[in-house]
Parts: sequence; structure tokens; C-alpha cells
Amino acid sequence: MCRCNSQFNMAHMWRVLEGNRYAVQGMSQLELEDEVEDDLKRATGGFMKDGDSMNKLNRVLQLTGFSDPVYAEAYVTVHQYDIVLDVTVINRTKETLQNLCLELATMGDLKLVERPQNYTLAPESSKQIKANIKVSSTETGVIFGNIVYETTSVLDRNVVVLNDIHIDIMDYISPATCPDVSFRNMWAEFEWENKVAVNTTIQDEKEFLNHIMDSTNMKCLTPLSALDGDCGFLAANLYAKSVFGEDALVNVSIEKQSDGKLSGFIRIRSKTQGIALSLGDKITLKQKG
Repeated sequence: MCRCNSQFNMAHMWRVLEGNRYAVQGMSQLELEDEVEDDLKRATGGFMKDGDSMNKLNRVLQLTGFSDPVYAEAYVTVHQYDIVLDVTVINRTKETLQNLCLELATMGDLKLVERPQNYTLAPESSKQIKANIKVSSTETGVIFGNIVYETTSVLDRNVVVLNDIHIDIMDYISPATCPDVSFRNMWAEFEWENKVAVNTTIQDEKEFLNHIMDSTNMKCLTPLSALDGDCGFLAANLYAKSVFGEDALVNVSIEKQSDGKLSGFIRIRSKTQGIALSLGDKITLKQKG
């Protein structure tokens, strides 16, 4: 009850103080209340977009189980050439954890920047640990590791294995354009190809093409005039470039069957195996709609 009253009094005082400011602007009482409510929302973060909060939640990865003596989760921030892991470690035991260390290892073109440090964690307390990782290409990368610690009751070191962190290729490629001649030359030159069969519930060819473009961060090079009409068949070339200068080529060829379903293939070509495999996995995962 006291908390509710204090919140009411604070809001009431805010309205009185703000009323003096807005009264000078000639606002009515209704406009005044709306303006004050907007200011309160801005001050308390009420205007935060749902998409922004969802994107932040999607980047929080659980690294250990809830039943483990040490709970850990990581907030992943991706810059162009760096990955920053903000790891929250919580001691769920009644003992002090000594020489606690976050040991990470990488697979692919990822490299740890600094050596891990040892920490002491009091019972039921938490610690923020930051890890920086350098990225040198869009090859599929995996971060794995464990948390090692000691207690006064057990002489041996305890190990909690962490869940793997898979790096998303979508963080490193963006839509781009190139001349048709360059696209054909690269298509003939690149040796890595991944062929994905179309398997989707979408029944419109253009809708499926737009869905693939949104899912892969790619740009359609085929002119819109060539995609006009309703002939039951569609072929389009897509292109994207990574932050490391690597090219990703995609050809979409789809046909509408007599039962209304779409069939065909999506062919991916690149100079490196990692892009071809990663884009193929992403399309397979996302193409159903």
C-alpha cells in the first residue's frame, strides 16, 4: 500500500510540476495529461519498441541448465569483425567458488582475444564476464567451452560444460548489386555449390521469392519487369556480399504445380564452402514460411 501511494504521489507531483511548463504553451487539461503521460513513458522506457526488446532477447543464449550449480547465460553482440560475449555467471550454491574461470574455445575462423581470468564468487552471487572474439571470415563458426571452479569442501576442480554458440551468417552478409556479366562470370568460376529443394507452404511465386530475400539478406538482380505476369514459373538471381568482401550468389527456379504447391530448386554458389553451406542451412530452415 505504501508503494502504491508513493507512486501515486510522485505521478501527481510530476503532473503539477509539468502543468506549469505546458500551461505556458496554452494546452488544455486533456492535452496536458496526454503530454505528461508521454513524458512519463519516455522516462521509464515505455516507448521501447517491441521489436527492439525481442531482438535483444533473441541474442541471449542459455549456456548451462537451471539445475547446474553454476548458471550462465550470454548476451551476444556482433560487430563487423568482432563478437562480444557478455556472460552472466550465477553461483547457485551456498559455498564460495574459488578460481572460477570461463574457458572458451572456437572452431572455424574465430579467435579469442584475451586469456581467461580467475574469479572468486560468493554464495548466491553473480559476476559479469566479457569475452572478445575476432572474426576473419563468414565460415561457419562455433564457440564452446566450460566453467571450471574450486570449492573448499572438494579438492578436485569442478567442471560445468557450456552449450555451444553457433555464429549466424546473417550477421555478416548484406544485400549488394553487381552487373549481370560479373554475376555470370562468378557463377561459372565459383566451385562450391549447394542445391536446396523447394519445400514450402507458400503458394505464390513472388511471395516465396520475397520470403527468401528477407531470410537471407540478399538483393534480387533480376529486373521487376521480368518477374511480372502469372505464368506459373519464376527464375531470379540473388546477390549479397559479406563484410570480408566474399560474394554469395543464389539462383531461385520455382514452378507452380497443378495442386497449387511450389516446386523447384535454390542453388547457392560461393568461393568458400562456409557461405554455401551456411546459406543452404538458413534457407532450409526458413523456406517453409
